[in-house]
Amino acid sequence: MKFICLICAEQMMEHLEPADAAGHFAEYAAFTEAIKREGHFVSGNRLTPPGTAKTVRVRSGQAHVTDGPFAETREMLGGYYLIDAPDMDAALAIAARIPGAQRGCVEVRPIADDAPTRALGLGDRPL
Repeated sequence: MKFICLICAEQMMEHLEPADAAGHFAEYAAFTEAIKREGHFVSGNRLTPPGTAKTVRVRSGQAHVTDGPFAETREMLGGYYLIDAPDMDAALAIAARIPGAQRGCVEVRPIADDAPTRALGLGDRPL
């Protein structure tokens, strides 16, 4: 079963002191290697800071683009892991090991894998 782990923090890597950022990056490298060895890793990446984001809303057939994230919040979405785990409990145990959970939070959600999703050509399939 696939789960997305959305990593949120008050500071992005780009805003940390260089030594702190290097240490935090090393923690992520070790975590990533561990879940690869364990067979849980599907994909993952860091996101650039919210100031680089654009948000699209379509109203009355018109696309409206604004700068920045979709909502004001102290914690910013900073990255994600897509993992494979047997169930939510196992996914939560993996998410608790993500270094960002010590500085912010990690939201864990199952990836939809149902008939309507597969009909769209989405869902659980080999990468």
